Amino acid sequence: MRVLIVEDDAGIAGGLAATLRAAGYAVDVCATLGHASAALRVEAFDLVLLDLNLPDGDGIDWLRGLRQGGQTLPVLIMTARDALPDRVAGLDEGADDYLVKPFEPDELLARMRVALRRSEGRASPLLRHGDLTVDPAAHTVQRQGEPVALRAKEFALLLVLLRASGQVVTRARLEEALYGFNESLESNALEVHMHHLRRKLGEGLVKTVRGVGYFVPRPGTDA
Repeated sequence: MRVLIVEDDAGIAGGLAATLRAAGYAVDVCATLGHASAALRVEAFDLVLLDLNLPDGDGIDWLRGLRQGGQTLPVLIMTARDALPDRVAGLDEGADDYLVKPFEPDELLARMRVALRRSEGRASPLLRHGDLTVDPAAHTVQRQGEPVALRAKEFALLLVLLRASGQVVTRARLEEALYGFNESLESNALEVHMHHLRRKLGEGLVKTVRGVGYFVPRPGTDA
């Protein structure tokens, strides 16, 4: 899952990025609304963390424009502005949640998971697919009730594929979901992660559409 942090305080942005990467997210940081808009035009993100007091404008105005333009990805506001009118305005303009700084990293991660579940139309915190049970919060995978140890990128790859069950996910989209702008990506990295995932969970879980990408069939089907 790939997250865009829109925050002009380098210390705060760096701390958030480190926290999210440790939790298995791919992360990019923009210090201005203009850069954030440009990033959204060229990359696919799963969620935005948005500060409000940016050097080139107010985050609520930017969010309003985002929603008016049809952008539906989850946006969580994170700001020191704790007045009730600000919180109401942020939510009314399309924010999925509103966190007042300072906040605990665990609370942020939990609220992100809730926002992502809502965007996927899921109520359960667990992902289930056949005999697989995945807990995004605990970063655990069980198959037939037995734990399966996955590395961080393997776990992130599995989440993307399960959340798109029945749909082909292109190689480019998978790479976008696993790596940020500044992370080095070797040409065969995706294939290596996929090989390890299939070895641990079985060759039949992930199907290849040659020249396009990969997909996980819906349970009980081959497509």
